Amino acid sequence: MADATAQPPKAIHLSDYQPPAFEIKTTELWFFLHEADTRVRSKLTIERNTSDERQIFGQTERHLVLNGEDMTLLSVAVNGRKITETSGYLIDDRTLTILNLELPDEQAVVEIETLIQPQENFSFEGLYRSSGKFCTQCEAEGFRKITYFLDRPDVLSVFTVHIDADREKYPVLLSNGNRIKIDKSRSDRHTASWHDPHPKPAYLFALVAGDLSCIEDRFVTMSGRKVILRIFVEEKDTDKCDHAMRSLKKAMEWDEKIYGREYDLDIFMIVAVDDFNMGAMENKGLNIFNTSCVLANSDTTTDAEFERVEAVVAHEYFHNWSGNRVTCRDWFQLSLKEGFTVFRDSEFSSDVGSRIAKRIEDATIMRTLQFAEDAGPMSHQVQPDSFIEISNFYTLTIYEKGAEIVRMIHTILGAASFRDGSDLYFDRHDGQAVTIEDFIAAMEDASGIDLSQFKRWYKQAGTPKLTVRRDYDEANQLLKLTFRQVLPGKPDALPFVIPVRFGLVNAAGSVPLAYAEEPNDSESQGEYSAESSLTNSVNVTALDNNREEALILLDQCEQTLCLRNVPPGTVPSILRGFSAPVALNANMRGDELALLTMHDTDDFNRWDASQELASREIEFIMSEYTKTPAPKVRPAFFDSLSSLIASCASVTDWFSENLPVDPDLVVAILMLPGEAILHARQKTADIDLTFRARERVRKELADQFSADWAQIYASIKEVPAQYESRNVQLRALKQICLHYLIVVNPTVFNAQNLTEKLKTAYHEASNMTEALGIVREVCWSKRKELQSLKDELLADFYQKWQSEALVVNNWFSTQASAPSIDALSNVKNLLKHPAYDKNNPNKIRSVIGAFSNRNHIGFHQASGEGYRFLAEQIRNIDQRNPQIASRLMTPFTKFARYDEKRQAKMLAAVKDLMSEANDSAISKDLYEVVSKTIAAMENRVKAQ
Repeated sequence: MADATAQPPKAIHLSDYQPPAFEIKTTELWFFLHEADTRVRSKLTIERNTSDERQIFGQTERHLVLNGEDMTLLSVAVNGRKITETSGYLIDDRTLTILNLELPDEQAVVEIETLIQPQENFSFEGLYRSSGKFCTQCEAEGFRKITYFLDRPDVLSVFTVHIDADREKYPVLLSNGNRIKIDKSRSDRHTASWHDPHPKPAYLFALVAGDLSCIEDRFVTMSGRKVILRIFVEEKDTDKCDHAMRSLKKAMEWDEKIYGREYDLDIFMIVAVDDFNMGAMENKGLNIFNTSCVLANSDTTTDAEFERVEAVVAHEYFHNWSGNRVTCRDWFQLSLKEGFTVFRDSEFSSDVGSRIAKRIEDATIMRTLQFAEDAGPMSHQVQPDSFIEISNFYTLTIYEKGAEIVRMIHTILGAASFRDGSDLYFDRHDGQAVTIEDFIAAMEDASGIDLSQFKRWYKQAGTPKLTVRRDYDEANQLLKLTFRQVLPGKPDALPFVIPVRFGLVNAAGSVPLAYAEEPNDSESQGEYSAESSLTNSVNVTALDNNREEALILLDQCEQTLCLRNVPPGTVPSILRGFSAPVALNANMRGDELALLTMHDTDDFNRWDASQELASREIEFIMSEYTKTPAPKVRPAFFDSLSSLIASCASVTDWFSENLPVDPDLVVAILMLPGEAILHARQKTADIDLTFRARERVRKELADQFSADWAQIYASIKEVPAQYESRNVQLRALKQICLHYLIVVNPTVFNAQNLTEKLKTAYHEASNMTEALGIVREVCWSKRKELQSLKDELLADFYQKWQSEALVVNNWFSTQASAPSIDALSNVKNLLKHPAYDKNNPNKIRSVIGAFSNRNHIGFHQASGEGYRFLAEQIRNIDQRNPQIASRLMTPFTKFARYDEKRQAKMLAAVKDLMSEANDSAISKDLYEVVSKTIAAMENRVKAQ
């Protein structure tokens, strides 16, 4: 049930942090697993914390306060003597306080026995039973639902675990570390013992018990150690584990090569479970994963899902060092491990896959989702000052913006110095719980670069805006660039350090950079690089031998850069590679954007310019709808894409080693900006007109280049089903062609021919990417002649894949996100479908999450029905799973984008959630998001 909140939950503040008064040096746990209940016995070796940091607080604590929730206390013993309530301990619904703890010989042994009910734990935090398996999820504060403990990340303990369970029902018993013993002497039950030699906080504890099969492999580390690798899944899924195993071995090899980090136990294990709130968890030596992040084969898994498995497996493995061996002192430091590790997994994905595709993906997440978070009621610093429920801070700000901050450090220091800094960080703090400041200090000490001003990125919330003004003296070929930071948040916000990669481009390609004042080659005048010089108050560092690209370090509110020998027709290419997470306004004309789209040597900025052009064209069509029912796309927009499309249409062998175009870049450029991006550009988002105008531009593009789409689609021919780089690229290119072909004018592609072609293509699809891509296009199409095919394909797809839960999730989300004014009634029907499970987080996300986050015209109906529906679902889910309930609030936190009538209906729906506290209390997870959202909504109403 949800947590009682008769009184508003209290916030926890970073400023109140104190080191623990006690430490738990060793932890020994016994689990006696049964269907009705589970008995847990713990033996804790307690010592007083005598660290210098603790001594600052002076007084010596006499009482040991342990965290614990949702359990029955059976007994407590201290130093072998049982103690009783009142005289020996005090207990409430959050803590167990052992009074006047005696530490003979500087240690005390505390033994506690508790009773818990995992089978009734639908929050999926702590120990829970799901689909016949026992499983744990302890990050952030789930361990306190297992036994009483100092459940905080700065208490590190060496764990030994004994698991006792029914031998037939639970033949596999797993925990962290290395298995040291197994006892099968009894006929009905057995016991396995595990020992992890590395001290760890309780949030990294893991336990799994169930009837599982595994695949096994080996990895030889760079020092010659042999490590056993095992992935545990249900028997029916063993054929879907090879990709995850290959990904794990790639990640281990990459981490050794790039960071010099070697794995440190005899065995590394992954377990996949159906019911899991997150994607995966990095528990030491025993990673527990959502099945969606492990299971993959070409029959059941799309290319995007293959990529996700590879990335998540790598991410959790990389945590072995950036999160486990060196962990967080407190939860305000969450980005210390998550931001650093997201950066690491992003670089891994770029190295083993497509760098441009990955950079576009990361930048799009930042611009569409993280920037929206920065602008909403849940806006917070990367290192927050306070929180009510830590689960609410597993956010895009912590993860994605945190990763962008680490990326900026990498950019400023350079790869070699960044590696030196990471080596120093790991070596200096191995086995410790540390802070973001410790990470920055290691980078400074290794590089000699002062990052004191740069640290503002961690403490100032919001998205900085960067504007660029150009002044060009054609007679003297002088270009002056004036950069201005528009700071977010509080009036006292201070300038950031913004690294800006830039170059100059004209129709011939890159233009060499020549400064109006030559850089001073003597000792650096800037604070960031010994190679840098101050040019017109801007710190500039050359990034290549040809002086065609440079890095500017902006550290003031306004700065200028002067360049000479700039030919007419030259356009600056600014913020290459999205070198800083800022909202850029470079004041580009349409013809200049077209030039960058066609000629920029930086692929990211080439894509970015194309997206800006497309966004402007959609906005133009929106304005034209006030004049005509059939507005036309302007020829200049077609011209900006024509050479790229013509290049693709001329390719006869797509498997050639030397293609004239990068298929990943082509796909990215040809896909129109999503509705969320377009809404964010508008002062008040016009839901219906945006959708209508975007579809109009799509239709115009389809007709204009119809022969090219057909030619490219046909020329690619059959693509092998295997997940390999070129295969993935070509399937994506075929899909973008289909995306346009499905809306072309019937005179170009007659209806009967289209229906038959789609039907044939579906049945002949070689893998899930192709099959699901066709189903999605048909399901989302408004062509009347395809409606019967839609019903046929959806029925066939479900019939074929109904036994594959992850495929059914895609079937659900395809329908829930299909744009339609009657989408809500369809979604309500999906909730009644026998394959829908109201307790399974993946099912909830695939229906309710897909509808509320991606189906804009369906969810944002002017009637407000979508808002009332979501609030009702959140209320119901909160009673079982507060984490998932609070995350479903995200669409409400973006209320400021919409018109006053929609805002009012959102406010009414969200207020209804808070009123439930009078009857059945909402969780503190949900309370925090709801209360902040209501406050922001009401403040906006007052301001209007």
